[in-house]
Amino acid sequence: MTTVENAVTDQQYTSDEMMTVAAARALRDGQRCFVGIGLPSTAANLARTTHAPDLVLIYESGTLGSKPDRLPASIGDGVLAETADAVISVPEVFNYWLQPGRIDVGFLGAAQIDMFGNINTTVIGGDYAHPKVRLPGAGGAPEIAASCGEVFVVVRQSHRTFVDRVDFVTSLGHGRGNGERARLGLRGAGPTLVITDLGVMRPDERGELILHAVHPGVTVDQVRAATGWELKVAADLADSDAPTAAELTTLRALKARS
Repeated sequence: MTTVENAVTDQQYTSDEMMTVAAARALRDGQRCFVGIGLPSTAANLARTTHAPDLVLIYESGTLGSKPDRLPASIGDGVLAETADAVISVPEVFNYWLQPGRIDVGFLGAAQIDMFGNINTTVIGGDYAHPKVRLPGAGGAPEIAASCGEVFVVVRQSHRTFVDRVDFVTSLGHGRGNGERARLGLRGAGPTLVITDLGVMRPDERGELILHAVHPGVTVDQVRAATGWELKVAADLADSDAPTAAELTTLRALKARS
């Protein structure tokens, strides 16, 4: 994995660390966040232990307000229940909290994501019955994508992951654009932010993902080369701030305890 110099901290950091820090910064203190395991959980826990101590982390297993001191291995990790404000049933998480619109942000990963923010975690290649690769599946992601106030996606960027059209729509983003979510009656705004190890994307008025920021040392050409569609670039393209020493120290401590 490549590293780049951090002029602020005089340290080196990986592209994964840059992505995680950028994703954590997107979360605001006091938000209620439905967290997926993996990269989303790492970013959410980094946010809670740095700038957003009152971030409410909700996991699909029924833990509300979990405050783990290490990164959970799964939604069934005991540390989530041990540190939660409350533990409720899975049906209650979905029926009372998620579907009525009580969750501000859904934080998801993806195996594939397309230009309209649709996510695939089900099958790749071939047809559903005989795919080239069968993935773990949906879990609660379709409901999270449909009902949270907005959705953040954190995923490593490659031509294989960022495709023109996903092989299977596990979790609807903006459909094929132009207000399809609204026509389907979905509550939430859908994906409003996609954070990768190269930069940050946001949807335009049609729902198409547009490059809005690149991470330090990354060029627009690099991002386009890792994207499976003709990626548009915002007129006010920004540069992400490098991780601070405090962010890196906290992130590495969380990982070391896992």
